[in-house]
Amino acid sequence: MYDFDKVIDRHGTGCAKLAELQQLFGTSDLTPLWIADMDFAVCPEITRALHERIEHPIYGYAVAPDSYWESIINWLDDRHDFEVKREELTFVPGVVKGIGYAVNHFSRKGDKIIIQPPVYHPFKRVIEGNGREVLANPLVLTHEGNYEMDLAGLERLVKEHHPAMMILCNPHNPVGIQWSRETLAEVGRICREGGVVCVSDEIHGDLVLHGKPHYPFAACSDDCAAVAVTFGAPSKTFNIPGLVSSWCVIKNPELRHDFYEWLEVNEFSTPTFVSTIGTEAAYRNGGRWLTEAMAYIEENIRMVSDFLAERVPSVGMIKPQASFLVWMDFRKLSLSHDQLVDLVVNRAHLALNDGEMFGSEGHGFMRVNVATPRTCLLAALRRLEEAVNQIEVAVNVN
Repeated sequence: MYDFDKVIDRHGTGCAKLAELQQLFGTSDLTPLWIADMDFAVCPEITRALHERIEHPIYGYAVAPDSYWESIINWLDDRHDFEVKREELTFVPGVVKGIGYAVNHFSRKGDKIIIQPPVYHPFKRVIEGNGREVLANPLVLTHEGNYEMDLAGLERLVKEHHPAMMILCNPHNPVGIQWSRETLAEVGRICREGGVVCVSDEIHGDLVLHGKPHYPFAACSDDCAAVAVTFGAPSKTFNIPGLVSSWCVIKNPELRHDFYEWLEVNEFSTPTFVSTIGTEAAYRNGGRWLTEAMAYIEENIRMVSDFLAERVPSVGMIKPQASFLVWMDFRKLSLSHDQLVDLVVNRAHLALNDGEMFGSEGHGFMRVNVATPRTCLLAALRRLEEAVNQIEVAVNVN
């Protein structure tokens, strides 16, 4: 029903993945497979709803209708079996902003906050930029090529360092893991016993792959519900991050009351009508589009996996359980950081997310966004193959 093969020219739209190429990569002549938005047209139901409202000649102050809140509540219940009451839900203007609000409200300068690298890089920036200290609980890369949480290490950190907060990535970005209910329940136990507020970034929660369920952290146990501050959004799900619409759920009234009041008096929790209309249209009418988009993304991931195995065996990947981001493994090439960047940018002419931006644990990896038309992705893979072949020939000659 929807055409995900269509190549859409995004020049002239303020598109970040194009506009920032020169500044970040030193050249604009690159295929942008980095920042995490899709190159697919949004479902027409969202566009239609926005058009209908924009055609009205007055853009005055607006109130979020009850139907907006109901659309979020119903989506979370239908998709993830996550029961949310209206008083437990509020708006935030972006997940990272929400995390920043939580850091400022639930901790003080000098407090320690746990993250699990390699992990979404704004976590570290928000913590340090607000005068808090990062406490690392790195993921463990197993011999089988999968990542696991170091739960024993997490419990040790909480007991020894008494952090104020943990920022959980669920599903985990960039490695693409949807944490199990058992793992999340154990995180909840550790945090509750240690008096740690757990902020759960669940922006990729709708993008689970191959029928795997998403487990909202707050729904995994009573311990989790007691410590959870959950952020999510339709932005990654429906490719509408430019509408700046996210939500927060807090089950525990002792955490919720003062935080929500603080958000309200500072008007941080007041959505624009563009946000509410786009969100409601997405959650009420975007289900079929999402199903087709995820099927297309799954096939793109399979294509990347097969291509690397057959034609670039020295480059591997961690097969994601969620999202459209692939954690690509270049470690067999034994390149330095600068050499790997040179390979990807200057030889393959690709803009990818440098693995080390997610922490030193990302050395030798790159994050690749595969939510793009298949012809574009295949062309990028062929350039990567050529670039890797060139350096491997050079090594063999020497």
